[in-house]
Amino acid sequence: MSRRRTVIGNWKMNPTTIAEAFTLARARRGTPHQGVELGIAPPSVALSAVAGALRGSDVLVFAQDVHWEEKGAYTGQVSALMLRELAHGAIVGHSEVRRDQGDDDARVAAKATAALRAGLHVIYCLGESYDQRERRETDAVLARQVRDGVAAIDRGALADGERIAVAYEPIWAIGTGEAATPDQAAAAIAVLRAELRRCGLEGDAIPVLYGGSVTGDNAAEFARAEGVDGALVGGASLKQEEFARIVAAFR
Repeated sequence: MSRRRTVIGNWKMNPTTIAEAFTLARARRGTPHQGVELGIAPPSVALSAVAGALRGSDVLVFAQDVHWEEKGAYTGQVSALMLRELAHGAIVGHSEVRRDQGDDDARVAAKATAALRAGLHVIYCLGESYDQRERRETDAVLARQVRDGVAAIDRGALADGERIAVAYEPIWAIGTGEAATPDQAAAAIAVLRAELRRCGLEGDAIPVLYGGSVTGDNAAEFARAEGVDGALVGGASLKQEEFARIVAAFR
């Protein structure tokens, strides 16, 4: 089955000025990506500037997170309705947000539902910790995260399956320089797809990205791995030449 190839650069809390973010986004306009859906996720304060820098191009803008409510007394939060004029989609469930804000599967599912209802695309992140992998719990953890998270998204919001992708990001590989092997990623993604099917979702149609210390040197291996449809890239997405190499690997 043919699935879209996608590479998203998650800038996290970088760069530290809006002017730098604008310049970085302008440079991404020149990244060759024919055949690959290309997106970047800047910090929320830079979303407007980055959207402006990319206006007229086919490079997509993603928010790094979104709140589950449309509006209200939620200091410091951003709703999906606020993002619609600036972003194509939103990342939800990133391990750093789960860690820092206490997001569980139910909350991530609520965020995804809100984003989809607002017409945004969603990159839904999940993955196991180092301790869970060492205890050989990876398959059970991923199955639970699909069952209690992805499958808990409102089915009406999920009706257009073209607007969601899952990102498998083993927590032990995030920002550590220790990526999973392509075989480990392929095995985990097979578990994800099987659980999606068991939950009544189109497990073979939903794109699955790999995230976790993706670099220009290892991207081609992941691009050839069974079931890997793209990459969610962290630190390497801030480096123009390296990011271009990663995108090229998935073309």
